[in-house]
Amino acid sequence: MRELPTAARVYIGCAALAAALCAAPAVRLGAAAPWTGALALGTLHGLCERIRRCPLTDGAQRPAPGPDGPPGTFPPGWAAPVLLAGSFLLPPPLAALVAVPGAALAPAARPWPAARRLWHTAELALAAWASAQVFRAVGPVAPAAAPFPELLPPALAGAGACCAVLVGLGGGVLVLAERHPVRTAWRGPAVRLPLAYLVHGLTGLMMAVLWRSAYGPPAALLVLLPVHLTCWAWAQYQRERAAHQATVRALVQAVDLKDRYTRGHSERVGRASVLIARELGLPEDRLEVLRFAGILHDVGKLGVPTRVLRKDGPLTPEERRIIELHPEYGHEIVRGIGFLGEARAAILHHHERMDGSGYPYGLTGAHIPECARVVAVADAFDAMTSTRSYRRARPVSAAVAELRRCAGTQFDPRMVRALADALDRHGWRPERVTAGEERASEPAPAGRGNVPPTRLSHGPGAARGAVR
Repeated sequence: MRELPTAARVYIGCAALAAALCAAPAVRLGAAAPWTGALALGTLHGLCERIRRCPLTDGAQRPAPGPDGPPGTFPPGWAAPVLLAGSFLLPPPLAALVAVPGAALAPAARPWPAARRLWHTAELALAAWASAQVFRAVGPVAPAAAPFPELLPPALAGAGACCAVLVGLGGGVLVLAERHPVRTAWRGPAVRLPLAYLVHGLTGLMMAVLWRSAYGPPAALLVLLPVHLTCWAWAQYQRERAAHQATVRALVQAVDLKDRYTRGHSERVGRASVLIARELGLPEDRLEVLRFAGILHDVGKLGVPTRVLRKDGPLTPEERRIIELHPEYGHEIVRGIGFLGEARAAILHHHERMDGSGYPYGLTGAHIPECARVVAVADAFDAMTSTRSYRRARPVSAAVAELRRCAGTQFDPRMVRALADALDRHGWRPERVTAGEERASEPAPAGRGNVPPTRLSHGPGAARGAVR
């Protein structure tokens, strides 16, 4: 707790006080209030939040020791439909109390687990209270007697209020406790939560309707079965994605070990590729593929002899021909990795030039795959803005000027403009410690790293000099 910023402590304390004030009127509701329903829903929510693994779908594994353990089938917040069902069934003060057991029992991550648990309790209680208030304000006077279609708009409005409270409060705590930038703190939750709470709202309404039906609460529990299946499918997707990322990381580490002069270059090219793609307005699924393309664009170096990659002097024509085979080697290495999709084309063609003077096939203009044109710009930009043992990094403005000078002959002008606009918008923090640092104190002969540095500053293909 001592390391938690004071502003964050005040913020969490205020949220906890507000939640307590929202729940306090429950003591005046008397014995006629639906206390039994609140207790049942609170217990159910607590059990659901506590469970992270399912023995039926996760196998006979040891339970996760906490939030830092391996992920299970059930992600945090998967029991939100129970919380929303409480908001649709109970008065607002009782709806706030339903959130307390689940938030208090859920595993809390480090650091500050106690503060996190208190915060989680307060934000969920406030969200449930707001959802119940909106549901009653928008819904029919007697919701118990209203048909399902009539309850749909108020339920969605209630789910929206719950989501809005979580997004608003969550962004604030990210800024104050986790020191996230103000301009990005709300972006992630605002993108991620609305669709999820639309689904949670519909599921919670079904649960509430069944709870009040002739079949009673046991029937309402059946709603959790499709929720469980959805969580299981999502967990499978996350595991597959993690396996993909592990595969990519392993390949990148192999390249970095072989060519220490460009260590970290692959990750930065992946980052710059995403910047360009996002500026072009490409869909999210292509952003991920382009990130992979940028990270793996030099994987073909694994097929190049180490003595050539690490040669300190200028390359002979024969050695340069060997180096120029690395896109084809890379394509051969990743050809069977299906999830890379069009990233494989980027790996093969990222040294093609718009005027047809590139390699391996001398493609021109639009015949070069779009993803390869993105990676080519990102690759050259990072090469120019990174410090190597044989030269210092160029300023970002000088690198962008060089890219603009080569636009149309070497690079796609649209990609260059996108990178320049993205850099104006987001900036760029080139690595100060980069490849070859361990040998930076050694005398650096011209052309170390097997590419003559003069090619960075002369001729229409200047930016190519940093790429191999």
